[in-house]
Amino acid sequence: MSQITDNAPNLSQLNHSLIWSGFRQLIPVSIFVAVFGAAFGLAASQKGLGQLPATMMSMLVFAGYAQFAALDLWADQVPLFTLIATVFAINARHLLMGATLYPWLRSLSPAKRYGIMMVVSDANWAMSIQAFSRGRPGLGLLFGGGLALWLFWITGTMAGLYFGSVVRDPKSYGLDMVMGCFLLSMVFEGERSLRMPIIWTVAAGASLMAYKWLPENSHVIAGALAGGIAGIIMREEK
Repeated sequence: MSQITDNAPNLSQLNHSLIWSGFRQLIPVSIFVAVFGAAFGLAASQKGLGQLPATMMSMLVFAGYAQFAALDLWADQVPLFTLIATVFAINARHLLMGATLYPWLRSLSPAKRYGIMMVVSDANWAMSIQAFSRGRPGLGLLFGGGLALWLFWITGTMAGLYFGSVVRDPKSYGLDMVMGCFLLSMVFEGERSLRMPIIWTVAAGASLMAYKWLPENSHVIAGALAGGIAGIIMREEK
């Protein structure tokens, strides 16, 4: 037993090679992220947000949908409480992301741990979780891929501030479906068992009901919690 433990791979390892590999693997998705960054840059300029504040928002916040939601509330007098509540609701899924990543992040120092979490988004989280489930180190994907997404998002924002009229409506090109299709592919490549379709069905059903009857953006939290509870109830003994 001790020999098996000694030979087991260290899934929490993080080095320059793994980070660079993660960066390269997320570049294809990052290109589409840059397009949405350009759309945000254009929207920010139309709202009267200056180039420096818009760029700093993308650099420090790094949350696409939350930033668009903030623009919708942007005015001469910003409703601060409403803004905070809206952004929190949209990004509440990061609480669950952090919980799922904790088993591999807990061995790192707090500086590294929270530094990595600063660039966690849906795409690099999904790929790192898939790597962990296959017994491979995933922190390189998480951090390196997050850096790629972050850099392309900032670059896209800056391009949108200057040349954003080129992509006025990404939805008209179907680009709004790229991230959804990418995450869906991660699901199909993950664990294959009867319980997984049930869990995803519960999450989707709860999300759709919340989208119809609960306040805006609450469907994100409702779907995540319902799926998580279903997963706990149906967890397999190992």
